Amino acid sequence: MEAVVPQEITSELTQILANLVLGDNKIRSNAEKVVNDRLAQTPDLYLLALAQFAIAADTEVMRSFSLVLLRRLLFRSPSQQHQKDPRMTLYDHLSTQALATLERLLLHSLSHEPSDSVRRKTVDTVCDLANNAMSRGRPWHALQAQAFSMTQVTETGFRECAFRVFSGSPNLVMDLQTEAVLSVFQKGLQDAHSVDVRLAALRASVSYLTASDIHQLSQSLSLLYPMLETLPSLPNLHLKTFLSSLTSLCSSRPQLFAPHLPALLSFLRALIMPSADPGPTPTVAKPFPTMSHSFSFPPAQTQEDEENSETAEDEEKEQVRRAALELMVSLSEARPSLVRGIEGWTPAIVRACLEGMAELPEDGLDIWLETDPCDDVIDESYPYVYDQALDRLASALGGKEILPPAFQYIPSMLANYDWRQRHAGLMAIAAIAEGTSKIMQIELGKVVDLVTPMFKDGHPRVRYAACQCLGQLCTDLEEIIQERHHQQLFAALIPTLEASEHRVHAHAAAALINFCEGVEHDTLVPYLDLIVERLLRMLNANSEQGKREKRYCQEQAITSLAMVADASETTFAKHYASIMPLLLNVLRNANSADHQKLRLKAMECAGLIAVAVGRDIFRPDSRTVIDALINIQNSPMESSDTMLATYLIATWAKICQALGPEFEPYLPVVMPALLNAASAKADVSIYDDDDGNCEREGWETISMDGQIVGIRTSTIDEKCQAFDTLVIYCSVLGGRFGPYLSQSLELTLPALQFYFHEGVREASCRLIPLLFSCGKHSGTLTPQMVQASLHQLIRSLRTETDPSFVASLYRSIIDSLVVVGIGALVPELGEGLIDATKAQLTTFADKRKIRNGRPASEIAEEREDLALLEEMEDFALEDMEKLLRLLDPQHPLLIAVASVRDLGLNQWETEDDDYER
Repeated sequence: MEAVVPQEITSELTQILANLVLGDNKIRSNAEKVVNDRLAQTPDLYLLALAQFAIAADTEVMRSFSLVLLRRLLFRSPSQQHQKDPRMTLYDHLSTQALATLERLLLHSLSHEPSDSVRRKTVDTVCDLANNAMSRGRPWHALQAQAFSMTQVTETGFRECAFRVFSGSPNLVMDLQTEAVLSVFQKGLQDAHSVDVRLAALRASVSYLTASDIHQLSQSLSLLYPMLETLPSLPNLHLKTFLSSLTSLCSSRPQLFAPHLPALLSFLRALIMPSADPGPTPTVAKPFPTMSHSFSFPPAQTQEDEENSETAEDEEKEQVRRAALELMVSLSEARPSLVRGIEGWTPAIVRACLEGMAELPEDGLDIWLETDPCDDVIDESYPYVYDQALDRLASALGGKEILPPAFQYIPSMLANYDWRQRHAGLMAIAAIAEGTSKIMQIELGKVVDLVTPMFKDGHPRVRYAACQCLGQLCTDLEEIIQERHHQQLFAALIPTLEASEHRVHAHAAAALINFCEGVEHDTLVPYLDLIVERLLRMLNANSEQGKREKRYCQEQAITSLAMVADASETTFAKHYASIMPLLLNVLRNANSADHQKLRLKAMECAGLIAVAVGRDIFRPDSRTVIDALINIQNSPMESSDTMLATYLIATWAKICQALGPEFEPYLPVVMPALLNAASAKADVSIYDDDDGNCEREGWETISMDGQIVGIRTSTIDEKCQAFDTLVIYCSVLGGRFGPYLSQSLELTLPALQFYFHEGVREASCRLIPLLFSCGKHSGTLTPQMVQASLHQLIRSLRTETDPSFVASLYRSIIDSLVVVGIGALVPELGEGLIDATKAQLTTFADKRKIRNGRPASEIAEEREDLALLEEMEDFALEDMEKLLRLLDPQHPLLIAVASVRDLGLNQWETEDDDYER
C-alpha cells in the first residue's frame, strides 16, 4: 500500500516507537514527551503515521503496539492549545480527509493482516473508531460492507474477525434488514470448521439482541435457537466461554429465553452438579492401578503425567460448572417470574449450591487452627462462588421458592458424618437468611433448633460455621430472633466464648456483636455478667491455663466489649472499673506496628464505654484517656497505620458525647484535624478500559465513556465521618461551638453537592440547622450566613433527582427556618423555593404517570423496587407539605402535593404476596 505520510515522519515515528517499548524509564519518558509534542503540533500526520506503521512494520509486536497506541491516542483529550473544550478529543480535530485516510488504512489492516493476534487488535481499534464516529453522526459504510464480505471468506481467522467487528460495534447492522442480519449470524453460529468463529458469532448475536429495540427483538426470536445449539457439542475447554458469553444476555434480555427454559434446564442441570466418581467403590476411582514394570519405548505416560492431565480436566469441568451456575442465577435475578414457573429450576440450583459449598479440603485443620483469620490461605479455598450464588438466588426468588428445596437437604446435611456437609448446611442457612427472612421467621424456632446443637459439634470448623450462621441470622432477622430465642442462643453462644480453639471463641465473640445490635436492653442485662467475664478472660494476655491468647482474639474481645457496653448502656457501669484500666494500658503501651489494630480497637471501646456509663462515672478517667489520645495524635504516624486518623475522629466524637459541655476546652486539639478531613477533595483517577492497573486496594471503579474512573474510598469515607462528627460536636456543644461556625459553614454548603458520597450530603443537610442554632446562641450567626445557606439549599433542591435527598433538603430548610424564623426567607429566596417545589412536583408527577402506563406484568416483576422508590417519593412529598404549611397553612400548592401523591400505584400493601420473602 502506498505511503500516506512523508518518509521522514515514518522514520522518526519508527525510532519513537522503538524507544517507547524499551525498559529504560528515562528513554521511554523522553519518547512519550516527543509523542505529546508531535500530536500537539500535527496530530493528523502522526496519527496517520501510526496507522500506516500498523500495516508496514516488520514484526507482529510493533504492529500490535501501533494499533494499541493509536486506539488510546485517538480519543484522549488534546493538550494545551485545544483545552477550550475538554470534551474534544484528537479525533475531533482531524480533517475530513485525514479521517477518510485513517479509515482506509485500518480497513486495509483488517482485510490484509496475516496474524490473527494483530488482526484482533485491529478489530478493537476499528470498533472504537466506528462507535465514536457514529456517535458523532459519521457512519462507516465501508466497514459495514467489508465486515459482511469477510464473513464469506475461506480463512477462518478473517471470518472470526468479521463477527468480532459486529460484536464490538453492533450499530453497524442495526439499520439493515433483520432477516439479512439473522442469516449471516446463523451461518456463523453453525460454522462447521471453527469454534472461534462460532464464539465470535455468538458474541455478535448477543450484542445485536442487546442493542435491538422491541420491534427488532420480536423479529429476532428465532436467533436464540442456533445460539443455544452451539452449546451441546462443545468440549469443556470452550463451553465455559460460550456460557459466559450468553450470561450477559440473560441479564439484559431475559424474556428471550422463556421458550427455551425447559431445554436449558435439561442441559445445564447436568453441568452444575459435581461429577460422580466412576470407580467401583465410593472413594476410589482406580483401585487396581497397573503393576506392570516391563520396559517399553517410547516410554508410556507416567502416573504424574496422568495426574496432571486429570487435574487439568477437573479444573475445566469446574470452570464449566461455575459458568453454567452463573448463567442460571443471572437469569433468575433478571426475571424471577420467568423461572418460578419452570418445574425443577430452583431445586436444581439449590442442590448444586449445597453440593458445591461442601467441597472443602478435607485436611489442613491444624494449619487452620493456628492461622490468623486475616492471613488464612486455607480460607481462600472456601467455595465462595456457591455460597454467593445461593445468597443471590434467595434474594431474587424469595422464601416460598427457596426454603422448601433448601430444607429438603439441610437437615440431613447437619446430621451427616462428614464435617464438610455439616459445615455447608450451616453456611447455607446463613446464605439464604436475608433473602428468605419474611418466610423464615414463621418457622424460626425450627431453624434455631437445627443450629444451636451444632455449637457442641466435635469439629472446630463446624462450630465456627455455627457462630457464622447465628451471627448472620441475628443480622438478617434482627430483633425478631433476639426477642423470641435469646435463651437458646445465649445458652449456645456464651459457653463457646470459652472454646479451646482460638478461632472458634473469637468468632463466637464476633457473633455476639451481631446479637447485640438487635437486642433490647432488658433482654441483655441478665446475661451481662457472664458475657463480660468471658470477654475479659479472652482479653487478658495470659489465661488461667497459662496459654498466651492470640492477638486477633484480644482485638475481637475489645470490639465485642464495646458493643456489649453500647447495648447495655448504664447497666455496664459495674464493669467499668475492670475494663477501663486494661484499655488505658493498651492505649499507653501498644505502640509497635504489630499492635496497631489492638490500639485502634481499644480507642473505639474506650469511647463507647464512656458514652454507655455516662459523664459522672467516666469523668475521673477522662483526663487520662484524653491525654493518651493527644499523645497518640501527636506521635509520628506509621505509614502502615492507615486507619488511625479515622479511629481518632470517631473516638473524639464519643468522648464529646460522654462529657457534653465539659468537652469544650479540647476543641482546639481536635478541630484542626477534623476540618482538614472535612475539606478533603475526592481522589479520582482515570484509566483506559484495557489498563491492567486500575484495580487497587481502597479504590472503587466505575466505567464511564470508555474509561475507568477510580475513586479512593478511604478519603471520602473519612470526609463523611468528619461531617458526622461535626454534627455531633454542634448538637452536643450548642453555642460553645460558635468559634468554629464560619469555617464549618464554608465547608458544609459546597458539600451539599458532593456527589461522590451520599453520607457527606446527608450530614451537610443535618448540620446547617444545627450551625444556625449554634450561631444564634453564640451571637456569631450573620444574616449573610443565613442567606447564603438558604440559597445553597434551594439551589440544590432545584436540580436534585434523588427523592430521598429531596426529602433531606426539605427537612433541612424546615429546621433552619424554625431556628432563624420565616422572615429570613426574603422574597427572592421565597420565589426560588416555590419554583424549585413546582419543578419537583412536576418531576414526581411525570415519573408516576410513566409508571402507571407500564404493563402490569412489568410492574409486578419490579414490585419491591417500585414500592421502595414510591415510598421515598412519599417521604419527600410529606416533607414538602410540611414546608408549605409552615409558609402558609392554606398554601395553594398543597392541593398539587395531594394530587401527585394520589398518582402512586398504591398496590404495595397487599398481604397475599405469592412470593413473599
